[in-house]
Amino acid sequence: MSPKAPAEEIDVDGTPVRLTSPDKAYYPELGAAGTKRHVVEFYRLLAPGLLTALRDRPTHLQRFPDGIEGEEVYQKRVPRSAPEHVETVRVTFPSGRSADVVRPTGAATLVWAAQQSTITFHPWPCTAPDVDHPDELRVDLDPQPGTGFAQARTVARDVLHPLLTELGWEGFVKTSGGRGLHVVVPIEPRWTFTEVRRAGIALAREVERRAGGLVTTAWWKEERGEAVFVDYNQNARDRTIASAYSLRRTARATVSAPLRWAELTDDLDPDDFTLTSFPARYAEVGDLWARRGERAHSLDPLLALAEADAEAGLGDLPYPPTYPKVPGEPKRVQPSRARNP
Repeated sequence: MSPKAPAEEIDVDGTPVRLTSPDKAYYPELGAAGTKRHVVEFYRLLAPGLLTALRDRPTHLQRFPDGIEGEEVYQKRVPRSAPEHVETVRVTFPSGRSADVVRPTGAATLVWAAQQSTITFHPWPCTAPDVDHPDELRVDLDPQPGTGFAQARTVARDVLHPLLTELGWEGFVKTSGGRGLHVVVPIEPRWTFTEVRRAGIALAREVERRAGGLVTTAWWKEERGEAVFVDYNQNARDRTIASAYSLRRTARATVSAPLRWAELTDDLDPDDFTLTSFPARYAEVGDLWARRGERAHSLDPLLALAEADAEAGLGDLPYPPTYPKVPGEPKRVQPSRARNP
């Protein structure tokens, strides 16, 4: 057995960050290219882009202390051992409990998180100090069994993007790092999580109507069929998606990669964006989401659509099972069980 590599101290923009066990295998199938050091250096290199996605946002850390083949730790609360340079923000969860969570403000926080075995960053759709009014509407295109990235790409390119254009909105698209796609729309931070979720449901239903059977908004998996699920609940409080530029728990070490809309061609393969390949792309194209904060959109058109849906008999949709029951929400009973008590 080779000797354990000694701990090091890295200077990150003037802030020292301790790196221990740099040769630990985080992505075993990558061999020597998948160590903790490589993950740390990846986030150090991509810090400018990653901070575009994370700066001042309450951020949960998806950690794998023994690499991606080991146990996952989904950390919401900032650890007591965090150094002074790691800033925090207090958030309130759906349960009513509150906690201090990581608030990235600089590259040193990202490198520290990678040192703490973070593989994926999960930001809230809001920024400090106002963490009760989202500044993003998130669209999660999640392929169900029998479908894959090709179907998600078709929905994003041929249905969702034209709809956003009709609304006069600019959406920012990225791979999920898996088989899906995420689209983020900057919005004015004037609405509550409940209102943003309602707008997200209206948008999902309109995509479903236009998609010719390719899309479902059914919460229960048994009702979704072979379609792309638009996960409207990603707009609920304390629900997060992997940030742009985050690594994912995949054998190839895929990246949640920002894209140009024009890149959603039939030959696009999300597996091409990885820990080892993506730095070259970033050096070539830069931060495709750098303009994300330049313009924020009003939710009024979608809230008007939600009103029209309500008048047509389309009310609320179920929340995740861990959330408190909400007035007007349909029963959280699996349909097959409801029919056969």
